[in-house]
Amino acid sequence: MREARCRPRQILGVGLDNQGETVVAWNKGAGRPIYNAIVWQCRRTDQACNRLKAQTALNREIRSKTGLVIDPYFSATKLQWYIENVTGARQLAKSGNLLLGTSDCWLVWNITGKRAVITDPATASRTMLFNIHKLEWDEDLLQLFKLQEDLLPKVIGNSGQLAQTDPESFLGIEAPISGLIVDQQAALFGHGCFKPGELKNTYGTGCFALMNVGHRPKNSRYGLLSTVAWVLNGIVTYALDGGVYTAGSAIDWLVKRLRIVRTAAETDTLAASLPNNEGVFFVPAFVGLAAPYWDSQARGTIVGMTDRTNRANIARATLESIAFQVEGVLRCMEADAKLSVQKLKVDGGPTANRFLMQFQADVAGIPVEVPKFSDVTAKGTAVLAGLGVGLWDHASDLAGSTATTVYRPRMGSAERMRLISGWRKAVSRSREWNV
Repeated sequence: MREARCRPRQILGVGLDNQGETVVAWNKGAGRPIYNAIVWQCRRTDQACNRLKAQTALNREIRSKTGLVIDPYFSATKLQWYIENVTGARQLAKSGNLLLGTSDCWLVWNITGKRAVITDPATASRTMLFNIHKLEWDEDLLQLFKLQEDLLPKVIGNSGQLAQTDPESFLGIEAPISGLIVDQQAALFGHGCFKPGELKNTYGTGCFALMNVGHRPKNSRYGLLSTVAWVLNGIVTYALDGGVYTAGSAIDWLVKRLRIVRTAAETDTLAASLPNNEGVFFVPAFVGLAAPYWDSQARGTIVGMTDRTNRANIARATLESIAFQVEGVLRCMEADAKLSVQKLKVDGGPTANRFLMQFQADVAGIPVEVPKFSDVTAKGTAVLAGLGVGLWDHASDLAGSTATTVYRPRMGSAERMRLISGWRKAVSRSREWNV
């Protein structure tokens, strides 16, 4: 607001995107969390998920209703963990003083002066409790996870007059909350992926590729997820989702843990200093592997090292691992959607890494478009908020990204397949390690 020289009364609407599967539990009466937030990467409910996975019929039911697979990544077992492990949580639930929700729910509750308990369909579809066909909390799944619907937020739309901020609680702003959406779907919207077959990939702590598949969900045969993209004017748009747990966080590991580079940017120079990867592959499965493997027992593995392997090899293998993981997701999306991907729209901090972006184009065999404005998630959220207050009628002219840098594939198909074959072999070495 300071940078825009904007006063609180000039705010027409507020948009909020959120960190997906991260959850909060709080005492409604006291207004305070009863425990720390449990973030999307947390694996504390691994064993609980493994017990559920052993039930074949239950696997099918959850997949059919929610579009998701049973995994600690999603919110349901985290919310159940609060009830079963935090002192006093059951009593608060019985008394009607406990609220459970994703991070957006907690923030909205606060900025509305502790009035609104809401979330949006895209965020709800990440909980493993939400029926994506009926667009409502599923009674059978609530019973399975021993959760009451009155503990959860009301699910409303992604754009419109959703709630009202309280000026005393939120920067002096009294305006409607007019856009709510989970972060990856916000980026899909911000890239202008409004047609079936259009997709984006966000590079951050992890990587998240989403493809618009239209108004009917696609059942994935290749380990991808079906999810709600957004609901506008009562019309649902669905997406295929392929998540990669470890991407930018693998680069952080080089900087903060191994300390073989001083900054993330240094990996670009180091990787480019080598003519090829010299047979070194790194599978950064620090918290398991997500799509299409869904192997929570996989662990980080570096293969192909010799006595000549040095920090440049490790840096290059780390960047290549990100691109390999994304390539695998893209191929699955093509197979599920029966569409040929023509280009990849990208955003996020690691898109500044030129080696990574060129290698991504090479290994995927398609152009990679990096937009001028990198905060595409915020842009998509802002467009939803503007639509919600009638600032404009259509998003199509506003949400698309203008690419300023396009990386085109230079690698031959034989070399591409050789590298992908080596990567898959490395992945096989990392699978089911932590048993």
